[in-house]
Amino acid sequence: MSIDVNNESGTEVDEQAILDIARYALARMRIHPLSELSVIVVDAAAMEQLHIQWMDLPGPTDVMSFPMDELRPPAKDDEEPPQGLLGDIVLCPEVAKKQGEDAETQHSMDEELQLLTVHGVLHLLGYDHEEPDEKAEMFGLQAAIVDGWRGERGLTGPSPAPTVS
Repeated sequence: MSIDVNNESGTEVDEQAILDIARYALARMRIHPLSELSVIVVDAAAMEQLHIQWMDLPGPTDVMSFPMDELRPPAKDDEEPPQGLLGDIVLCPEVAKKQGEDAETQHSMDEELQLLTVHGVLHLLGYDHEEPDEKAEMFGLQAAIVDGWRGERGLTGPSPAPTVS
């Protein structure tokens, strides 16, 4: 997996954890090992510009995903996954910090960024949460991936609850 993490936010974030959880999520979703992903961490002003430009919504948001080759997980276990460019995930640590503090199960900014990275990966893979059944599927996968990654690392305590809308 070729994953680039570029922190342009001016905020110190755990870039290695973002890289590791993105790699874990892509492997868990059976995405081709030669696929490429870019994760960009930006400040609130840059995220707000993207949010307005692409979603026509005011204010910064937590995560945005920009798919490229529209890769999807293989439908069958014996199916060969396609190789390609997944796209870009853009994260905003300022929003992540606030969401982590405001969450029912309070957690750190870095834990929220890890959750948002998985959320962004799932959006790149075609998952959405507009409808209740889609939300249940996507958030179930998101929780399973975050829990699996945390479990492999022996991290204790509750996993962050989904705070993305």
